Amino acid sequence: MSEKESILLSDMSITGDVVEKEKLSVDSKISGNIKADVISTFENSNITGDIEATNVKIGGKLLGNIKSDKTKILSTANVEGNLDQSTLSIEDGAFLKIKTQTKK
Repeated sequence: MSEKESILLSDMSITGDVVEKEKLSVDSKISGNIKADVISTFENSNITGDIEATNVKIGGKLLGNIKSDKTKILSTANVEGNLDQSTLSIEDGAFLKIKTQTKK
């Protein structure tokens, strides 16, 4: 069975929580919490809310907290919030105002 992916493009704006069972790609504005198995955000994304997922890749703006097993912050990211994860990687150039806790 193939993995399902939902894509939210830059011309979309959402107010409210977003829940996806599998993979979610975001390049849009969201005011609300996001929950999915895998979440990827891109440079045009602007999220105000918390993110919860197994794997998270942040490439846009996030004002909120992240709870995940694996978090990757890309060079285009602008993140302000608390991070709680097992594995964290940060690319050079990312703007961060964070508090982080790594689980064992």
